[in-house]
Amino acid sequence: MYTEFFQLREMPFSITPDPAYLYMSPRHQEALGHLLYGTGQYGGFVQLTGEVGTGKTTIVRTLLEQKLPDVDVAIIHNPRQSEQEFVQSICDELRVSYPRETPTLKVLVDALNEHLLKTHATGRRTVLIIDEAQNLQPAVLEQVRLLTNLETAKDKLLRIMLIGQPELSVLLSRPDLRQLASRITARYHLTPLNPAETREYIEHRLRVAGAQRELFLPESAQLIFRYTQGVPRLINIVCDRSLLGAYAQQSRVVSPDMVRKAAQEAIGTLPTEFDPRAPFRWLRIELGWALALIACAGLLLYSFTRERAVPALSAAPAQQEVLAAGPRVVDAAPPPLSDLPALTATTQPLGLVMGRMIRLWDADARIVRGENVCNALRPRGLECYRSTGSWEDLRQMDRPAMLTLDLPDLGPQYFLLQGIAGDNATLDTALGPLRVSLADLEAVWNGEFLLLWRRETADTFIGPNSSGESVRWLWQRLGSSAGITPPEPLPQRFDSRLREALRQFQKERNLVADGTAGIRSLIALGDGQPGTPTLRSGDTP
Repeated sequence: MYTEFFQLREMPFSITPDPAYLYMSPRHQEALGHLLYGTGQYGGFVQLTGEVGTGKTTIVRTLLEQKLPDVDVAIIHNPRQSEQEFVQSICDELRVSYPRETPTLKVLVDALNEHLLKTHATGRRTVLIIDEAQNLQPAVLEQVRLLTNLETAKDKLLRIMLIGQPELSVLLSRPDLRQLASRITARYHLTPLNPAETREYIEHRLRVAGAQRELFLPESAQLIFRYTQGVPRLINIVCDRSLLGAYAQQSRVVSPDMVRKAAQEAIGTLPTEFDPRAPFRWLRIELGWALALIACAGLLLYSFTRERAVPALSAAPAQQEVLAAGPRVVDAAPPPLSDLPALTATTQPLGLVMGRMIRLWDADARIVRGENVCNALRPRGLECYRSTGSWEDLRQMDRPAMLTLDLPDLGPQYFLLQGIAGDNATLDTALGPLRVSLADLEAVWNGEFLLLWRRETADTFIGPNSSGESVRWLWQRLGSSAGITPPEPLPQRFDSRLREALRQFQKERNLVADGTAGIRSLIALGDGQPGTPTLRSGDTP
């Protein structure tokens, strides 16, 4: 159809999950890293969730494309099965021998256990991937839990990955499934793309398909994000229809009008409202940054341009006096959170919280009103990292982070985490640092966070296919951060020596020891660099 007209090798926006077209956003890199961890020697039980069309299945296929050594994989694509059918499907995937005439559940499990023991003895690992896991029946999920009991004295015989929509998390929160949920060792929720990533995603797929020039005007890409909210599958549908529309009009570029018509035909009207409790909360936050910048007080904007620092974007006059006087301890003891008197009285606008976090990294950073904050920070070597995790995750990364706390009567509010010491966290508030117990914060924090980190290399993922300057930089950083002696001359390509050196570093830092450098490994490699704020230095004694 339009491929010849646009001089493309193939259709770039097919909705089939082709790993060749995978766009590795920071969140997709993290998701792949979690799955790689699940296949490793110390992997166990991994859960990956995400909205429909965010790329979960493509990431799974990318994992399989890695051709992992000494790993056998069984994939269950149809989870709507009985307990016996489920175990039988696993056996069939792994080519386990069992009586075909009248197999019982016990016979199947015994045969599977015997097979796993044999493969384990030869040094191989076995991974079970369950796609669309939100459709598993509770009885089958209980069988999954029982399969995790197949083990030797030291190792699990079966590594399990649950891949599903957000409903999977709701399902696993049921009281009768708490034993299963407690065995999950790594969780990750894959969120949609932001506006800048949406444009990069479109350009990436076009390049893979052979495009030699831009086909979508910048305004068209912006409109595609507004219609699709960054969901890759919807982006593919709208882009495909848009290219078809451009071809019908013999236009070499896709205009906003073409996108508008294609999107209305494919997915309906343009969304005009954003639900703060919707799954796209972090997309809403990014839009909120721009709105906060536009709506901030004129006096503080004037201060912003004169002081050459990221301002307190919408602080009240009383707050400005406190900020000018510098931070102070409001209460050295954790306040009671039964009615949240301390936190509810010290909430701040999102733009102010983000501005304070930026100022910890770069006092000279300037953000233009209406500009995407993360995009504006990128030329200064700073990257945004959004994810979900635990207090231990934040403690391990050791960087100030913006948390979303769901406070009673107020809903989602934003706080800057300055430090963690022992069982307490130090939050930056309108009245200065406030110490709160982690146990109390657990009741109002859903695990979402955003932090900044300094990127020292062009790539945000360094793995088996990497080469050039990023590989040399990784060797040098491992030499300075972990005391590992790099080979001479420095290799140009990622090889087994670098993989093992990186694994050693990751084990020492309690990271996922998969031998690839994703965002969290790159953050850890930046420890000790000048100008790097940490949670340890930010804690108020």
